[in-house]
Amino acid sequence: MTVLEAESAPGYHASGRSVAFAHFGLGERIVRSLTAASLREFERTRGKSGDPITRIHPALHIARKCEMGALDDLAAVHERFGCRFDRLTGEQAAQAFPALSTGPDKVHAAILDQGSLKLDTDAMLQRHIAEIVASGGDIVAGARVTALEHSGDEWEVASTRGAFRCLRVVNAAGAWVDEVAKLAGCTPIEIEPRRRTVITLAGPPDTDVSRWPFVKTVGEGFYILPEGSGRLLASSMDQTPSAPCDAAADELDIAIAADRIVNATSLKIQRIEHSWAGLRSFARDELPLIGEADGAPGFFWYAGQGGFGFQTSPALSRVGEAAVLGLAFPADLAELDLAFSDFAPERLAA
Repeated sequence: MTVLEAESAPGYHASGRSVAFAHFGLGERIVRSLTAASLREFERTRGKSGDPITRIHPALHIARKCEMGALDDLAAVHERFGCRFDRLTGEQAAQAFPALSTGPDKVHAAILDQGSLKLDTDAMLQRHIAEIVASGGDIVAGARVTALEHSGDEWEVASTRGAFRCLRVVNAAGAWVDEVAKLAGCTPIEIEPRRRTVITLAGPPDTDVSRWPFVKTVGEGFYILPEGSGRLLASSMDQTPSAPCDAAADELDIAIAADRIVNATSLKIQRIEHSWAGLRSFARDELPLIGEADGAPGFFWYAGQGGFGFQTSPALSRVGEAAVLGLAFPADLAELDLAFSDFAPERLAA
């Protein structure tokens, strides 16, 4: 296997900018089933150094009084997958995350998921790189694909680092998957990159925030979580459509994130310590796409992981392996009522 990486190293774009917190507050049935299967795999996965790549960190999903229906639905999801969670009042939520403001229009009630995971994205990337190399594969950095041509049973791939021949091409180019598909003569699937901005700020003076939970609104709003003992990461969960690019934080998005945190908490933001943005790529139905492209034998899509790529990667990668190698669909995922058809690009033609 040869991985052609357009940038100087893997993880330059979305993967290297992800907050990467695994929880059930994203997506719908398919994404949540993939998350459940992946959480089980994370428990036994170790990084290149042998250390765990995850650590348990509670997730607090908060709701205003008008959002109680959404909170009830989320509680049902946690029950379905056997999560350890507690229903909390607004006051109890503020005890878990002391900076929260309570009230019907602030935090009226919450769910505290005791089994959510903070993911070590760098450890995950380094482990995957090590596994590729150990199995005899290559990672060629700075190899931007410039042409793709199918000849006989093989694909000829031209890049800025030379030419390659292979039986199968897996198009896992993130925000650039449609651009790569055009090079192969395939019809684009209209993946939409969306920019998301994250800011960092200081926690309350003389306060260790490291044990505070990850907090996310069930509707439009924000998320916030500890980053070490004295800093917090936050986002307004913006989803601004963007062309494929090296994303940068927009001043308005930074201001909106800060404003939402100030209005929902007692935190005083003296300054934004740092900010960045990344592109999260979505199909029209916001579900992942895995499968062979129509009319292009051996050319496979692996796209549309949105904001749930890391947290579903153990399960979703096995779906990809089965699709590309012509294997049976993973039995444990079938037991979760998943099938190849849930990921097939053909579904977007309907």
